[in-house]
Formats: sequence, C-alpha cells, structure tokens
Amino acid sequence: MGGRRTVYRGRVVDLGIETAELPDGRSFPLEVVRHSGGAAVLALDDEARVWLLRQYRHAAGGWLLEVPAGRIEAGEEPERTARRELAEETGIRAARWSPLGSILTTPGFCDEVIHLYLAQGLSFGAARTEAHELIEVRPMPLREAVEQARSGRIRDAKTVAALLRAAPWPGP
Repeated sequence: MGGRRTVYRGRVVDLGIETAELPDGRSFPLEVVRHSGGAAVLALDDEARVWLLRQYRHAAGGWLLEVPAGRIEAGEEPERTARRELAEETGIRAARWSPLGSILTTPGFCDEVIHLYLAQGLSFGAARTEAHELIEVRPMPLREAVEQARSGRIRDAKTVAALLRAAPWPGP
C-alpha cells in the first residue's frame, strides 16, 4: 500500500485517499474507509429460536432484523466484544461460545472485518441499550430466520452470514 491522505477521521471510521498498488504494477488513488472491526452474535436458545434485534438504521432507511453486534474497542478481543454487545443489547448471557468465522463487509472500499459467533446456553436479564439505539428484541425460530435470510427479507449481511453458517444444511 502506498501513501495515505486522511480526509475525515471520526468516532467510527477513518476515510482517506490511498495509493492502491495492484500485483501487476499498476497504481491508482482509491478512497478507503478504515474501521476497527466488529463482532456479531447469533444467540440460539434451547427451543431452536434465535434472538434478533429489530433495529432502526438511518443509513439503511428504516428497520432491519439483525443479530446483536458492535464495534471492537481498542485492545478488545472480538469474543469479548460479542459477549459485551449481546448482554448490552439483549440482556442475554451465554454459557457456550463457538466461532463462526469472519466476514469482510465491503472489501471494495473498507477494511472492516466482522467476527461471527454462535452463543448457546442462554440466560436472560435486562438490556442496557445506548441513547442512539432504537432496538426491539425478538425471538424467531431458526428455521424461519434462515428462510428469511435466503428469501431476502433479512437483508443485513452479518445476520445472513451468521444464520447460514450456523444453520444445518438443508440437503439437496
């Protein structure tokens, strides 16, 4: 990677113009968003229900169904982020955690990586959402959530990825 000129540095993102160098030797200026990354959790209870958030997202133009997720704070490990966000956004804690891998959200212009986790052995308490969050917690049968991901009703990428990675393969 060549030089970088910062255009904007905010609380969540750092936008800059970088010199992109391709493996064939060509280079060109590219707008790149740098992001600390995040973690997302598919919470699955003993009744095969997932606990989703119906969350208002201004940038997306309205309400989305999503798994609980959040930005990794400085020095924080992704699983700790996942545990923190699940408890804050839903009040749920989990006894068992399994990694579901990671995804690149928009690799054409952003380096954000979201680490996905499956949480099981759930216990329920009170959520502690932040002032800027408008969230409703909703249980949904895993099978129904996977169908909504496949049909396009659930459109959030991290949620689609987590559901498809955690769900048993339906077979031919």
